[in-house]
Amino acid sequence: MLRAVEGGASVVVCSTCRLSAESREDDGGRRGGALLAEAVRKLRDDDPAYAGIAVQDMPCLFICERHCTVHVRGTGKVGYVLGGFTPDEDAARAILDYAARHAASEEGVVRYADWPQGVKGHFIVRTPPDGFVCT
Repeated sequence: MLRAVEGGASVVVCSTCRLSAESREDDGGRRGGALLAEAVRKLRDDDPAYAGIAVQDMPCLFICERHCTVHVRGTGKVGYVLGGFTPDEDAARAILDYAARHAASEEGVVRYADWPQGVKGHFIVRTPPDGFVCT
């Protein structure tokens, strides 16, 4: 069930997420999560500012009440799960902008003032790194 991936700064995209609260797939039968993963990967590949952020996908992050979810994480850092995105370039940019700030932070904590507008209102949960809890 587990597949090894490189550690470090990454965005894990739920590849099986719904397209929206109303629709499971687009007209071509593609899930929202697959479309979001594609948008994030394309933008990461096209913009060298995001080169240090891995884009990984996995089926089902078990947050089915929120479509198009991602987990922003890094080794030894607080991680964040966000959802409710539209699978497009604007969402991909907001996610990658946040992930870049997360990667640059010491513990994975990004000041609210530094959050990209496109991620505000999308946070679902924060996860402490293995061996730690937040204070």
